[in-house]
Amino acid sequence: MSIYSSLLKTPGVGRIIAAQLTARFPFGMLSLAFLLHIERVHHSYAAAGLVLGAMSVGQAVAGPLTSRLMGVWGMRLVLSLTLGLCAVAVAVIGVLPLPIPLTMAVAAFAGLTMPPVQPAVRTIYPKMVNSRQLTPLFSLDASAQEIIWIAGPVVITFVATQLGTVEGILMSVAIMLAGGLWFIASPEVGRVRIPRSKRRLGAVLRRPPVMLATVVGFLLIGSCAAIEAGVVANFGEGSPFAGIVLGIWSLGSLVGGLALGHVPIGPWATARRMFIVFVGIAISMFMLWSWWGLALTLIIAGLGIAPALAVLFAIVSASVKFSDTAEAYGWVGTGQLIGAALGSALAGFYIDSSGAVGAFWVAGAFALVGFIIPVVAVRWHPDLRGRDASPIPDTEPIAVQPS
Repeated sequence: MSIYSSLLKTPGVGRIIAAQLTARFPFGMLSLAFLLHIERVHHSYAAAGLVLGAMSVGQAVAGPLTSRLMGVWGMRLVLSLTLGLCAVAVAVIGVLPLPIPLTMAVAAFAGLTMPPVQPAVRTIYPKMVNSRQLTPLFSLDASAQEIIWIAGPVVITFVATQLGTVEGILMSVAIMLAGGLWFIASPEVGRVRIPRSKRRLGAVLRRPPVMLATVVGFLLIGSCAAIEAGVVANFGEGSPFAGIVLGIWSLGSLVGGLALGHVPIGPWATARRMFIVFVGIAISMFMLWSWWGLALTLIIAGLGIAPALAVLFAIVSASVKFSDTAEAYGWVGTGQLIGAALGSALAGFYIDSSGAVGAFWVAGAFALVGFIIPVVAVRWHPDLRGRDASPIPDTEPIAVQPS
């Protein structure tokens, strides 16, 4: 744990982690918030799935674009514009009882304007610590990220079931604005300048580690989102057990991330961690009758989540030039956001047709594919044992005068 203590003593690291987690916290709440809200208003999980699908399309289009724009306009301007527009769109969905087609349009706009906080902070990290600290910083960040993807749904489930879904969505907007402004005001955001990329949009995906991280991140977070929906459906609205189970699950992931953060990253690192996630989910399908049994089996799945995310961040960082890091993390973040929306959407459809166990089928399928892909693509997975995980420096040829 000493490595994490030294990291947090590095000037600005603790502050930037806290600010970006607060800014991104609503990203882990909105999929489930919209699922519960649309189902309550229109009495259909399928309709909620359509709204989430529309939001995922917007996220897919915008993620790499807004990330790349940060190299042109600067981080603060892009983050400020997207933050304001996204907050308005999300609030409209919560406050106005719109028909499904119009709600889908607003959700797509919310996805288009989702602030690119994750690409921004992933680009800042290598400029804040030395190369030896970078991989542990990614592990610490991935562990803390559980507050977003797992603890976030716990909070929104409690608020939506105890107070109301409108209140839950408006709370998400308030946190988005407060955290976003805090992050934008951070000195590091103004200090780090992303060089304008000279490659065309999407070229970074030709690097196998970036594509691998994008696809596996999509599957991992999609699996998590399906589990969240399944747990809520299993215990029913108003039950405290859904929040308890999800909270214990998040604790397992936090422990896994901190415990494995110092382990060197080899070519099989992603596959091993995804296998842990799959095994935990597979066992949990048979424990839906018991809240404590489900919590214990989801701890197993949780032990692999944060470590897997840390590996994905590290292999991307080590595989691209600094000028391409924002776009690369934009694609990775887009994959995760789409995974969250699509996982919730598919879980909603299967809950309607098969009950809560259907959501766990979806989660298990996502996790299984997320294990198989890094096994098949192991030769493209970087071996970072003994290597620096910092981005590749941007260099240009220097003209030399002949003597």
